[in-house]
Amino acid sequence: MNKKVLIIGGTSAIAQEVAKIYALEKAEIYLVGRNTEHLSIIAQDLRVRGAQETYTHAMDLNQTSEHPTMIQSAFEKMGKVDVALIAHGILGSQEIADHSPEHVVEIINTNFVSYASLLTCISTSMKTQKHGSIAVISSVAGDRGKQSNFVYGAAQAGKSTFTDGLRNRLFPYGIHVLTLKLGFVDTPMTANFKKGLLWAQPKSVAQNIASAIDKKKNIVYIPFFWRWIMLIITSIPEFLFKKLKL
Repeated sequence: MNKKVLIIGGTSAIAQEVAKIYALEKAEIYLVGRNTEHLSIIAQDLRVRGAQETYTHAMDLNQTSEHPTMIQSAFEKMGKVDVALIAHGILGSQEIADHSPEHVVEIINTNFVSYASLLTCISTSMKTQKHGSIAVISSVAGDRGKQSNFVYGAAQAGKSTFTDGLRNRLFPYGIHVLTLKLGFVDTPMTANFKKGLLWAQPKSVAQNIASAIDKKKNIVYIPFFWRWIMLIITSIPEFLFKKLKL
């Protein structure tokens, strides 16, 4: 039986690589993103790669009032959803956020509030079918607030905590919830950053994501070594940590 896969934030570099993996498995794929033309191009490419069918839904994911209709459409068109991946987001600017409440709200709405809304809608539909996997892209930035990106980190921390609770809440229904804590990934969102040894490529990240979904993992750091990096960072005493330029 072919998988039915919902990918929200389907135009992101990582989401596209995940979609390619499922296309090779002859899955049906429902893509959600902001840009209609970009979604159409990606959907066509996925069909060439082997996807049984593709659907697209263009929307601003911060418009939470539209989430129930979009999720209902995905479940109705595919009949069910075996895998749902939520992969959208913005990095934002801490420098701007330091003096702009509007930008703070934008970062938190995009990276946390929209996720909480989408997860609620998806879990409601999955509880009816009593199976499925929900994978949520979060970040190691949520493990500890750093002065360089604490607004972004706060949104990721909220997302991870929400996902942790949802995992336990949905367990009796046979639904798997996966938290993906990503480190540095070389994507258009991080184009202005200087790259180094700690940076991963979207293709390898996607392979890890697909594997973690198949193995029904709970929390996965990608690449794996970020688990140990963050263990060190979270162990630094606060009196010392606040003096570091992190």
